[in-house]
Amino acid sequence: MKTLSSSLLSSYPNVTVAFTTRHGGVSKAPYTNANLAFHVGDNPIDVKHNHRLLSKELGYDVETLIFMSQIHSDRIVVVDETMNFSTPPQCDALITNLPNIPLMVMSADCTPILLYDPNHNAIGAVHAGRAGALNEILPKTIHAMGQEYGSTLKDIVVLLGPSIHGCCYEVNETIAKDVIKKGYENALRHIKEKVFLDVNTILLSQLEILGIPKEHIEVLNDCTSCCHETYFSYRACAHHTGRIAGVIILKIS
Repeated sequence: MKTLSSSLLSSYPNVTVAFTTRHGGVSKAPYTNANLAFHVGDNPIDVKHNHRLLSKELGYDVETLIFMSQIHSDRIVVVDETMNFSTPPQCDALITNLPNIPLMVMSADCTPILLYDPNHNAIGAVHAGRAGALNEILPKTIHAMGQEYGSTLKDIVVLLGPSIHGCCYEVNETIAKDVIKKGYENALRHIKEKVFLDVNTILLSQLEILGIPKEHIEVLNDCTSCCHETYFSYRACAHHTGRIAGVIILKIS
């Protein structure tokens, strides 16, 4: 399965991270071909096969993987030993300090985010679409890591994966007014009579307000809509498509 890694996190020996593309799996059109989501209408046998391919590449037992039933919320779940592949929680962020339990966030335009605290050996996976970003799912998850594991703002390393950008994410005036009301007018672009939103601008503003060091932030800048032949894109593929994923694993014996 074709995946992307992180230049920032590759220097840390105790963590494995990857973002998938839509290439290297077995799903049939329109999920061609590395779809990892069960809820989009794909053949579940093919989806499970894709998960096995990814687990083999990254070196984990697929049954230990925790993914989410994502609901565009600000709900955060602390992962424990009772959870497994067959029991995905309804939430939009996962955190844990347990080794060898992969966390997964899926997306098809929303921003998949991976978090790592190398000083307290804690990780997180966050799903941030427009609603999640405006509800501050990312800073809330970072604060949750502080409460659960003692993570400080200078500890956290943040990786933003491929997502739709302001070049392609057109929104209506109601959404634009909500964005302005929340204080993120700088995330909007006006082109002729259209309005476009860049969710990553909101997320990066939140990280700046928190005080996360810039050298601890990496953004994989591909736009999933522009590059929909490489990534799944809900918008570019008329809402009928698969999901890529971000995966993070603590590798501590």
